[in-house]
Amino acid sequence: MSTDQHISQAPTISPLPMRTAWLVLAVVVLADIMDLIDSSVANLAGPSIRADLDGGQVTVQWVLSAYTAAFALGLVTSGRLGDLLGRRRLFLLGMTGFTLASLACGLAPGVVFLIVARTLQGLCGSVMIPQGLALVKVVFPPQQLRKALTPVGPLMGLTMVAGPILAGWLLHLDLFGSGWRSIFLINVPFGVVALLLGRRVLPRHGGEDRTARLDLTGVALLTAASALLIVPLIQGRELGWPAWTYGMMAAAAGLLALFVVSQRRSRHPVITPTLFRKRGFVVGLVIVAGFYASLSAFVLVVNLLLQQGLHWTPLRTGLSLIPWALGTAVAVLLAGAVLAERLGRASLHLGLFLAVTGLLALWWSVAHWGADVTVWNLAPSLVLTGFGSGLVFVPLVDFVIGDATAEEVGSGAGLLNAVQQFAGAVGVAALGTVFFARVGHPSAHSYLSATELVLGIAAGLNLLTFLLVGLLPRHARQTHS
Repeated sequence: MSTDQHISQAPTISPLPMRTAWLVLAVVVLADIMDLIDSSVANLAGPSIRADLDGGQVTVQWVLSAYTAAFALGLVTSGRLGDLLGRRRLFLLGMTGFTLASLACGLAPGVVFLIVARTLQGLCGSVMIPQGLALVKVVFPPQQLRKALTPVGPLMGLTMVAGPILAGWLLHLDLFGSGWRSIFLINVPFGVVALLLGRRVLPRHGGEDRTARLDLTGVALLTAASALLIVPLIQGRELGWPAWTYGMMAAAAGLLALFVVSQRRSRHPVITPTLFRKRGFVVGLVIVAGFYASLSAFVLVVNLLLQQGLHWTPLRTGLSLIPWALGTAVAVLLAGAVLAERLGRASLHLGLFLAVTGLLALWWSVAHWGADVTVWNLAPSLVLTGFGSGLVFVPLVDFVIGDATAEEVGSGAGLLNAVQQFAGAVGVAALGTVFFARVGHPSAHSYLSATELVLGIAAGLNLLTFLLVGLLPRHARQTHS
């Protein structure tokens, strides 16, 4: 289940009959799966999209970053909107928009249309996803909630494993000549089913806080600062870094400072200010930013190397990522069941150490085998990288929002997921720029060299986060539970 929700702490209605409650959970999980698949399969389809729509190297970065950046921006305010407008209404509105935007992506006639559709898809996803956990918390009685959420983790892990395989399979089948378009069109029937079922079973009230207000000034400042940062990061290299790109990034820093000031003065801040007095929250968000920037860049460059550099088919590329996905899924289950609670901070150190080791092993494999590298050469380092990353996910969430109060946990969870998404977008933009700058004139050798460079930077980012973990308490607290 995504940790992106502005969670209401005081449900306003009685739990529903268990059969209906389980159907509500099914609708919410289906929405999470649609988002998870959509954000992952685009990595695999990036080279095919670029080839079909005749876009430049920056096309892949925009197609990926437009979704994640828009998703992150919307998450910051979506919880407040759920309080004001109703969670059921926003969930169904977001699902409708997400489904229509998926259809638009699948029918996109050109690059600009696709990027706009991906942006709308991300915004609609950010409206839909945060309402889910709040609705689930309302429909299940407290004693049944943990039991209800138990299968969600394995299901998300299975989705992570199946995502690259599904994308590669769809691209390989090329149904009705649809090519890469099928990875977006596949969302449409699932969206229709979720909408029809959701209209029947979602509760009319979802624990809304009618005293909440939306700080429009804060929202505008944060949105503008984020846009001013990500646009030059994506476009700068292709345009030769003109002066306006540096001006935009400087303006982004200024607007971000104004946002912080506005939050201190606001009666209804977008982000609860007291969170920033907690060391675990602040340090944890910095770790989240570095970790997810590294992770997104790793996924991007591996796909680009295998498909564009070595000319592997999308299906072969998807199958080659199975060891990474399996390692991640197994580690998430272990961390959630045992390691995170028993080891505390040490589980983060262990996970990041293994992730760094795996990235360096992958760097060695690429450097040693070169264009002759095989799936079996890559598998050990991919398993290690995935397993290390999987050990980080669960305890990192606990450390960031573990000592948040009941009044802070919703805002903290929303900001946590927003940082995850935005760091992923910035990682794709910044390290994608580094990657394509090293590629220069495309060839197998230049792609191999660029991959080695980015893998080294990604390992360095994880090493930095490894050092920052030492600033966290030994064990995560659970103030709000």
